[in-house]
Amino acid sequence: MAVALEKTASPAGVRQISRRAVVAAILVAWLVLFALLRGRQTLTLAAADLTDLHRWFNDVNDSIGANRDSNPLFLYFFNEIRLAIDTLVTFVQELISQPAAGRPVPQIGWLGVVGIVGYVSWAVGNWRAALLAVAGFTFLGLQGLWQESMDTLALTVSAVLVALLFAIPLGVWAGLSDRVDRIMTPFLDFMQTMPTFVYLAPLTLFFLIGGASATIATVVYAAPPAIRITAHAIRTVPEATVEAADSLGATRRQTLLKVLLPMSKRTVVMGVNQSIMAALAMVTIAALIDAPGLGKTVIQALQSLDVGTAFNAGLAIVVMAIVLDRVTTAAGARQDTARRAGGRSLKWRRPLLGVGGVVAAVLVSLSHTYVWAAEFPGDGDLGSSLASGADTATTWTQDHVSGLTNAFRDALTNGLLNPFQSLFTDSPWWLVAAVLIALGTVLGGWRAGVTTAVCAGLLVGTGLWSDAMTTMASTLVATVLVMVLGVVVGVWMGRSVLADRLVRPTLDAAQVMPPFVYLVPFLALFGATRFTAIVAAVVYAAPVAIKIIADGVRSVPAATVEAATSAGCTTWQIITKVQLPMARSALTLATNQGLIYVLSMVVVGGLVGAGALGYDVVAGFSQGQLYGKGLAAGLAIVLLGVMFDRITQAAARRVSA
Repeated sequence: MAVALEKTASPAGVRQISRRAVVAAILVAWLVLFALLRGRQTLTLAAADLTDLHRWFNDVNDSIGANRDSNPLFLYFFNEIRLAIDTLVTFVQELISQPAAGRPVPQIGWLGVVGIVGYVSWAVGNWRAALLAVAGFTFLGLQGLWQESMDTLALTVSAVLVALLFAIPLGVWAGLSDRVDRIMTPFLDFMQTMPTFVYLAPLTLFFLIGGASATIATVVYAAPPAIRITAHAIRTVPEATVEAADSLGATRRQTLLKVLLPMSKRTVVMGVNQSIMAALAMVTIAALIDAPGLGKTVIQALQSLDVGTAFNAGLAIVVMAIVLDRVTTAAGARQDTARRAGGRSLKWRRPLLGVGGVVAAVLVSLSHTYVWAAEFPGDGDLGSSLASGADTATTWTQDHVSGLTNAFRDALTNGLLNPFQSLFTDSPWWLVAAVLIALGTVLGGWRAGVTTAVCAGLLVGTGLWSDAMTTMASTLVATVLVMVLGVVVGVWMGRSVLADRLVRPTLDAAQVMPPFVYLVPFLALFGATRFTAIVAAVVYAAPVAIKIIADGVRSVPAATVEAATSAGCTTWQIITKVQLPMARSALTLATNQGLIYVLSMVVVGGLVGAGALGYDVVAGFSQGQLYGKGLAAGLAIVLLGVMFDRITQAAARRVSA
């Protein structure tokens, strides 16, 4: 029987070895040609230099600015959208964060906001979520960041409301129609592979900078998760239930409102959760285009290397993210409980909710009437203490641990990053393009090869080939480190239920935090360098890769593992010869997600000295003459994301086929 299994497996093994041999041959040929042609035709562009494309983008930007108030397209379309969004954002800001007309304080002060947040958290979730929400929002005030936090919340709420207004109907439509789903899926895939940076520059071209354009960018970024998850929720309703409703004479409208939506409510709430998390991440990044709130505080602190202030504001972002995540997660769990219990077990809540509503209304009234209930008391001493503590810790680290951290940074930079980056940036551009196309074809098939060829050609057209290769090298190095960490921890979690229970909550919490937050501690440890961005990218991308690999290892049939054990295999042999090979599709998916997450973080690292495309985007926002170059850099980032995504997805399909 063992011989039969071996014979059956041998053709696949031959194909796998053959593909590996081709990849190895391509890499060897690259190294040989690199040694012969190093430094030739590298398409390097100085930081202040512009190409014709960059100048054309600048001219387009200037032309739009000059004709914004006369062009009918702007007068009756773009300006109207901006005005509507700006009106919504201003209304929410005057409600909770900014002084309203004729008032020195917002309409609802801190006490009223805390009361509303606590009541809503209890009404949609449970008392634990309400307690966490009240404590979390009170903590924001104690940090001395109440107004900044409310500005962030106002933009997030505004964007999520608008996003859900479109996303849920589109998701329902895609869930009901296979044709609509097929049409929308490529667009959603494309939008979800784009890093947050990329949304900002094109939108400022049409909507200027400020809260309105930041909200529009957030709407565009936050909508895809809700659309995709809502469509999935509709499609996973049991067919038998829908057929039963049809047999009883229900119309399509009745089936949707009485069957499909109620039964998919919990999953739809999960989509709302993901949209809120995406919106919060985008709102903080959108500080680059003058969005108010905590993101602006973090950016200003990072640019001035003020670790203490960045830490305090970053902690506030984390607290808000945790509160919003826990409340919406509790809401989803309560929907599931209510559905199973038929609502009977929750009747006792109704009188208490009425009392809670009265208390919240009283707090809102007090905060509207009295200054002491409107302005958060104190001077933010806790925030000052946190910032001071972070500065002290940074100074101590630099004085006592800098030798170790610098040695680690220099070893990894000189031993891995610099040689790898040199291979990409010092090779002739056509050689790197040929290697990428060949690898894409071998790993993902001819379609992936064609996509890679198109992306490579467009990268050359952006005039930022060298910067794109620097970003690609950093992304690939970070992804390798992510996969090493993912395999080690993922296998441990996949093989041990106890390890999974211990580690998974930490991974879930890490996935809640926006990208900005990861930069702060590593800025303190390693200073403003590209290495800081790479380490932050590894930590940012590792949770999703670890969870995917752990689930893949756990999905290997227990009977297969038991058979290997009874055959005398060691633990190492079971992992390397059974579990990891049978979890290849999970490994490929983890690589795909790791690449996308790492790319989004590496470009954000342009704020802390990572250079390359991330710096080009940031410089484009801050220096008018470099706007066109920043826009081209955003396009280059999109092309890298599409290339990574298409190759790894095609490879995953080949592995699972």
